[in-house]
Amino acid sequence: MIEKNMLEGGKRMNSEKVTEELVQWLKEKVQQAGAKGLIIGISGGVDSAVAAMLAKRAFPENCLGVMMPCGNSLEDLLHAQLLTASCHMEDCLVDLEEIYIPFTKILEENVEVGSPEEKMARSNIKPRLRMITLYYLAQSKGYLVVGTGNKSELTVGYFTKYGDGGVDLLPLGDLSKKEIYQLADYLGVPEVICQKAPSAGLWEGQTDEQEMGFTYQQMEEYLATGKTAQDALEKIQRMEKNSVHKRNMPPIARIKREN
Repeated sequence: MIEKNMLEGGKRMNSEKVTEELVQWLKEKVQQAGAKGLIIGISGGVDSAVAAMLAKRAFPENCLGVMMPCGNSLEDLLHAQLLTASCHMEDCLVDLEEIYIPFTKILEENVEVGSPEEKMARSNIKPRLRMITLYYLAQSKGYLVVGTGNKSELTVGYFTKYGDGGVDLLPLGDLSKKEIYQLADYLGVPEVICQKAPSAGLWEGQTDEQEMGFTYQQMEEYLATGKTAQDALEKIQRMEKNSVHKRNMPPIARIKREN
């Protein structure tokens, strides 16, 4: 498992200082937006756990964790509940399965079902339904939506556009996966969550590393040095190039007007 390995060797950041800086940053961003607090989707994984605990520190009384199962394992839900209980965070559960199933049935009428492209498009509906849910609740409460994307994921575009990429704030966006685990260790994220293989929960048995085609360790090497094993390097650079559109606002066609 990579999780334990990521805490071993190499230079460790000052987790206490980084935590203080991120908590203050969250407070400032909420104040600047004229909002009241923060809302975050809790998946049962380490990224959402760390982001949630930071949000809770920033807004102890105005922070909502939302669990949105949509064909996920029972283990993920139990770990999400464990996390919110461990940091005494207000939470709620919105079961999206009853929406997802009939919605995909309607869409199937217009595509070739079962193709690789259709499978990925179908799986990306889940994070987009979660985005809709979070923004409905956030707007109802006057909160901002906290994202869970880290530097490793953002670099290669490993997120769903207008899904888990549709957020207001990305407190983990400049932290590598290794640094996420260091923060998790400092913040006291339950061990069982830290020991899980990272997964976006897109389908049963799916893991980040399996889908990306390289390991987080290789991604760490690339972020630090620009180099790693050749096969992984080619995949990382290709994904980084192809996902530029995910990290930028949509381009606007500029019209040349005559005076």
